Amino acid sequence: MYVRTVWELEEEGIPAIRARLTERLGLSAPSVSETVARLQQDGLLRLNADRTLELTHDGRELAVSVMRKHRLAERLLVDVIGLEWEHVHVEACRWEHVISDDVEHKLVELLERPERDPHGNTIPDRERGDHPAHGLPSLTQAAKDGAGAVRIDRMSEHLQADIDAMRFLAGHQLRPGAVVSIERTEGDAVVVDDGSGPVRVDDVLASLVYVTVSSTAPAATHA
Repeated sequence: MYVRTVWELEEEGIPAIRARLTERLGLSAPSVSETVARLQQDGLLRLNADRTLELTHDGRELAVSVMRKHRLAERLLVDVIGLEWEHVHVEACRWEHVISDDVEHKLVELLERPERDPHGNTIPDRERGDHPAHGLPSLTQAAKDGAGAVRIDRMSEHLQADIDAMRFLAGHQLRPGAVVSIERTEGDAVVVDDGSGPVRVDDVLASLVYVTVSSTAPAATHA
């Protein structure tokens, strides 16, 4: 869904240009351009002078509705149904379009008004129609900056679609809330340790994991 993808890019602080949509959606450039033009005509997207795409009021309202239901569905799937963490994103993508507003309200009460989804992302506020700017570095960036210990905060929506990558993270207990030390960078990877042994995390994956840096930790080394 295009408006949802633009919203996700905003959340990650990535300029929403058509090339990024092509990458995220796995579609051809002509197909993306055609759909973007249609969404502009429908009043859901606008194209800025710098070629970035921006959600209109109606587009943002739609994106927030979808993402709110998606993330509530993820909480239900984990907290109530007990589906494995690495599978909930893909399943919630099926649910987000069939959850009515009435069911959404019931889910909020059932789940005791959760603020974050199982991947650490904020469940957006329908009234505000926006999402908070996290401003957190990725694991890759934290390693480049010489950070020592970090707490895993959240996972990119784009990463969550990769079940193998999510299974890898789950298998090494690299989930939101986990505290790890960045041991070193090693070629195109970051080596971290949660106390149970070093784990080599590919840069592509690490760039989609956002962390909070501890100011008291020793700096990482570079190999």
